[in-house]
Amino acid sequence: MVKLRFLITLMTALLFFVSAAAQDDVLPYQNPDLPIEERVADLLERMTDDEKFGQMTLIERGSISPAAVTEYTIGAVLSGGGGYPPGNNTVEGWMAMVHEYQDAALSTRLGIPLLYGVDAVHGHSNVAGAVLFPHNVGLGATRNPDLVREIGRVTALEMIATGIYWNYSPVLAVPQDIRWGRAYEGYSENTELVTELGSAMLVGLQGDALNDPLTVLGTPKHFVGDGGTAYGTSPLGGALLDRGDTQVDEETLRAVHLAPYYAALDNGARSIMISYSSWNGEPMHGHAYLIQEVLRGEMGFQGFIVSDWGGIDTIAPNYYDAVVQAINAGIDMNMVPYDYERFIETLRTAVANGDISMARIDEAVANILRVKFELGLFENPYGDPELQASVGSEEHRALAREAVSQSLVLLKNENEALPLDADAAQTVLVAGSGANNLGMQAGGWSIEWQGFNGNNATEGTTLLAALEAALGENVELRFSPRGRFDVEHADVGIVVVGERPYAEFEGDDPDLE
Repeated sequence: MVKLRFLITLMTALLFFVSAAAQDDVLPYQNPDLPIEERVADLLERMTDDEKFGQMTLIERGSISPAAVTEYTIGAVLSGGGGYPPGNNTVEGWMAMVHEYQDAALSTRLGIPLLYGVDAVHGHSNVAGAVLFPHNVGLGATRNPDLVREIGRVTALEMIATGIYWNYSPVLAVPQDIRWGRAYEGYSENTELVTELGSAMLVGLQGDALNDPLTVLGTPKHFVGDGGTAYGTSPLGGALLDRGDTQVDEETLRAVHLAPYYAALDNGARSIMISYSSWNGEPMHGHAYLIQEVLRGEMGFQGFIVSDWGGIDTIAPNYYDAVVQAINAGIDMNMVPYDYERFIETLRTAVANGDISMARIDEAVANILRVKFELGLFENPYGDPELQASVGSEEHRALAREAVSQSLVLLKNENEALPLDADAAQTVLVAGSGANNLGMQAGGWSIEWQGFNGNNATEGTTLLAALEAALGENVELRFSPRGRFDVEHADVGIVVVGERPYAEFEGDDPDLE
């Protein structure tokens, strides 16, 4: 009996020492029980300069291999429009692709997890089979923040099912000229409505706690004034407004365009994307006053600031000067998006020359690491395969149908033409190619950056298919893409008018004809 007690005591002591040794092996930044600022400071102190430069680097998937993510300690990777897994645009294919990059990041010396980002701007819209919600212009017509919040929540779930925790949404643009190719990405030309719905989307994405495994990081964009550019000021050949110059005084800029960002910060924004546009001739990507003094100082933003796609490149006559100006102006992470080696070498040279201080580098990296800790990536870096069955589920599609229903705007209903009597004996003519084109219904940022044509890129219901399903057997339904019918009389005529899908400057249009 004495021997047994001795063995039990000995085993207990051994277990205690093993447990204590295991705890000693956990570095402070790896300890989720420590305050986040302590974890940030500990990790930052352990990092080499090159590891810090890597954390400031965001690269599009097609331009970097997982091996290079490991070699350069890359902080973030993204899939732009059309950035799906080659030949395997499925939920499973997405998760496998994203997890491979995450594996590469976690295999680095310090095991800093990767942020993987995507433009899930109307649902997880790059993924075939994911639910596509109405674009923001449609959600604006609903004037329903509860609905928009729920759309954000569902979008987050479908993102996590593919391993992604960073969304470049919501758009807080307040479009002032309908000829802008991105006008449909704004909720409204009304600042108050943009503020209300943009905050609702952010809360839907991020939930009550950013480290909840069922939430993702939102990114209010594009700071600031992207919706107010003057006609004819776009620097791009063939474009008119996109990436142009917002020519207003500061009072107007603040009242019309900055106001939604105050609400976004109040609702937990931790990542903000800078606009391609300029304010009275000064590019936003190099605007130290608006980024450092207003956003950081006056508004108190403590998250990290990311550039838009190649947004830094053109703000100065040469790349070196552009990087120096942008980083010193307050941009923490550069969406490069291609040549990561050039950007990292430029940072290295700028620091060596004294044009960018290591204090500024440390500030930028701390901002990035802080949000990664807040998001819980160090504890839960991977997506949840149990959510994959929910992607495109009937429950999620029911929410999308409700959003479509609430977004519809009835301008006139003479002679009580609507609703149609589905059971009456009648002839219904449907005219317009848009009635049978899912790509036209979906618009830009759908599977591809510029959207798609036809009905095969993803799942969905065309207007024509919906009518065929809803109208009874007594209805004779005829369809003509060009509106040409060989009949003398019909009881009902439905004309579907739409436009080809587009995104960004490709949609700038002088007259909307």
